[in-house]
Amino acid sequence: MTSHHPPSFFPSAALDHATAGLGAGVVAVLCMHPLDLLKVRLQVSTSKPQGGIGKQIWYSLRDIHAEHGWKGLYRGVGPNIAGNASSWGLYFLFYNMLKKRASGDDPNFRLSAGGYLTCSAQASAATAIMTNPIWVVKVRMFTTRPDDPKSYRGLWHGFSSIYSTEGIRGLWKGTSLALFGVSNGAVQFMAYEELKQWGFERKRRQFARAGKTMTPEDDKLSNTAYTVMSGASKLFALVITYPYQVIRSRIQNNATTYLYPDIPTTIKRTWKGEGIKGFYRGLGTNLVRVLPGTCVTFVVYENLAWLFRTTALRREQKTGLS
Repeated sequence: MTSHHPPSFFPSAALDHATAGLGAGVVAVLCMHPLDLLKVRLQVSTSKPQGGIGKQIWYSLRDIHAEHGWKGLYRGVGPNIAGNASSWGLYFLFYNMLKKRASGDDPNFRLSAGGYLTCSAQASAATAIMTNPIWVVKVRMFTTRPDDPKSYRGLWHGFSSIYSTEGIRGLWKGTSLALFGVSNGAVQFMAYEELKQWGFERKRRQFARAGKTMTPEDDKLSNTAYTVMSGASKLFALVITYPYQVIRSRIQNNATTYLYPDIPTTIKRTWKGEGIKGFYRGLGTNLVRVLPGTCVTFVVYENLAWLFRTTALRREQKTGLS
């Protein structure tokens, strides 16, 4: 990696990373939305699942398509894009600002695993609080039929409906669980950063053995490396923190508020009725959705961030020569 701060395409490097994260979030949603829809439906379902993971996914997608057509598979895509794009954009903005502050603006300073964990947790917490209303609307759109009179027509209709019936608190329902979920992102990014540092060190050694000098154009790993690293780090974090996602979805689901009004009741009912498996409801589908989705997000993000850096460098060099 370079020994000095590379020039930024936008006014600051943090904005470069925010824009790269926003773009990555949009691409990931468009690719993985049908499975995201299915994951939420399985999480809030209390009926006994039929068949294996593959059959559950196939039959559920088939039923949605048969009943509502292709549009049914992309119901709620607006809030999902808004949520993912804003979440990744804000996250990478805060994360890179916090890393810069933690390193004392020294590009040669390497944060410890604990440093990455702290920066990621802080960035995740800020992002979770700011985007929680979007996720409340998303869950409710995912778990209602389009022809249901109570269903939301879109993101803004969802905001106004929740505010008028539940007040401002309704928009931040499940925020405490979202903040607990900060651990997922924090663990994931700690693992990812450590793997990425190892990858760059390995690449530098390869260049040194070959007698080559790394240039800014070489300041990236292969897409295969980003795919493996992002998938491994996400899997590690997901297995540890998945139960909170099930609990949050059940609390936020308007149709089951009477069953799951708060965190203690939700935990008690889930454990009593379904056992430990209840806390991992939809995990198989989530793994199918979230691992490819994570890999897509990180590959797009890393490539966009690299594109911004190299474009800014060429622009700076061109300006210096003129």
